[in-house]
Amino acid sequence: MSKSFCFSFRCILAVITALSLIPGLAFAKTVLPDFVELSKKLKPAVVNIRTVRNIKPSTKIRRPQNPLQQNQNPYDKFFDDFFGRFFDEMPQQRARREQSLGSGFIISADGYILTNNHVVSGADEVMVKLSDGREFKGETKGTDEKLDLALIKISGKGDFPAAELGDSNALQVGEWVLAIGNPFGLAHTVTAGIVSAKDRVIGSGPYDDFIQTDASINPGNSGGPLFDSNGKVVGINTAIIAGGGGIGFAIPVDIAKSVITQLREKGKVTRGYLGVRFQPLTPELAKSFGLDSEKGALIANVEDGSPAEKAGLKPGDVILEFDGKKINEGNELPRYVAVTPVDKKVKLRIFRDRKEKEMFITVGVLKDEETTGDGLKNGGGVSATGMHVKELDRELAAALGLKEEKGLVVTEVDSGSAAEAVGVVPGSVILEVNGKTPHTIAEYQGIISKVRKGDLLKFRLKRGDGIIHYVAITAE
Repeated sequence: MSKSFCFSFRCILAVITALSLIPGLAFAKTVLPDFVELSKKLKPAVVNIRTVRNIKPSTKIRRPQNPLQQNQNPYDKFFDDFFGRFFDEMPQQRARREQSLGSGFIISADGYILTNNHVVSGADEVMVKLSDGREFKGETKGTDEKLDLALIKISGKGDFPAAELGDSNALQVGEWVLAIGNPFGLAHTVTAGIVSAKDRVIGSGPYDDFIQTDASINPGNSGGPLFDSNGKVVGINTAIIAGGGGIGFAIPVDIAKSVITQLREKGKVTRGYLGVRFQPLTPELAKSFGLDSEKGALIANVEDGSPAEKAGLKPGDVILEFDGKKINEGNELPRYVAVTPVDKKVKLRIFRDRKEKEMFITVGVLKDEETTGDGLKNGGGVSATGMHVKELDRELAAALGLKEEKGLVVTEVDSGSAAEAVGVVPGSVILEVNGKTPHTIAEYQGIISKVRKGDLLKFRLKRGDGIIHYVAITAE
């Protein structure tokens, strides 16, 4: 080692020592959790789950005869008939047992286990193996497909070792976390990392709200627990990004807590319902409504006969607060509504006509969602901010697959236009422009003609798939 290097290193140490002596200036010490003791303490509550699905053979299928083969050699025909019957009448698939592996954790001494729904979905048999080698037959007591959660029950002598549920809301980015599970069938594997992010939306459903972690999570970890440094469950490991370099996602345990009782008592989950279609606010939309920020959920449509309609909510209202919880981003609203007890009277704070207002709504029951088809077709007509518009008639409505037969429809959107940039698609029916409802091209032109270049045009549109939403487009 050179003298110059040693001198430089001594200088650095001297500077650090001097700085540490300055009153009020302290260097934070990194304290690592005791992973050895945590692993010993937590492993007994973590289980490996093996599922079996019985695949039945398919029905026998015969190939249709080719009517063009009339001048076929008799010997060829004999072999074709013989071997054709032999192979074609064989079952296309033999009965087999399909097995898969996952993880879970015991949440009560009487043997209730929490895991992912996709771990046990469609299984004919569920086998649960504990860390001490004991194996039990599991019974699926309840499932929640939307949150990807399932509750399993095992029975045996004595109490089972249960994990303590923590507080995922108090979890902070940068905290140490520990994952225990069954990756690739390697039983009770322990991995550690930190909380990389919270409130992640990954497109898995309407209630996306994941903890992101760099604790190694792999296939087979699904349904296993994510522990904090105090040994309490803060998440249920659920998803990974393919090729994501170890990025994993866990369902916050506070979300799971809200449905465990329903899964245990009813086997399914009943969720709250308002009857609104909403969308997040963009800076342009916020400005067009007179809001100072993009916080809140913009109501694009109110369903007939829904709790929202009965409460007096209208399209264009912005929900700022729901039951005391502020709406910072639009996608928070469905999560808050979903866990609200049915028939509960909730206070809302909304923004309407450039003023804040309080109102009350009684939460209803969410039923199975219905989907509608769509039909798109390009056309011509009047152009405004990149949209080509036509008046609807019966023929055009039929061509576009629309139920409406009157009004205005977007038949074409110019490539690179402002309309394309905000997501306007052909087949969208124009419900409102700047709060007014144009029924004819003349009425539409009358509204557009009063807008100056650079002003915001606020459209309320209904897409071909039935989705109603707002867009704000800068006039060109």
